[in-house]
Amino acid sequence: MIATPIAIDVPLRTDEDGVIRVGDTRVTLLTIVGCHQRGDTPQEIHEGFPTVSLADIYAVIAYYLAHQEEVDDYIRHVEAEAEKLRRGYEADNPQAAAFDAKIRALLDEKRGKDPS
Repeated sequence: MIATPIAIDVPLRTDEDGVIRVGDTRVTLLTIVGCHQRGDTPQEIHEGFPTVSLADIYAVIAYYLAHQEEVDDYIRHVEAEAEKLRRGYEADNPQAAAFDAKIRALLDEKRGKDPS
């Protein structure tokens, strides 16, 4: 007979920079959640990130589904911080910002998106 588990540990840890990572890997919570939101199956996520066990991927997705509001708040915070850093970098490096914009426009064009 199978014993009923009381709880399953969620394999998440916060690193020294405040980034939430999965288990002992460098793969972030944002990466797993982003793949899940994009429609990737846990198996497809595991194939893309084989250092994360399939069981850990399922546990992280289950955690996300149970704590979606909190995780979405964390994601919004991380994305806002990244945007702030990007804007600061671009303000300090206008040539790099122009090059980045050109590359983004080329990628959008290749993907068939309207650059406006």
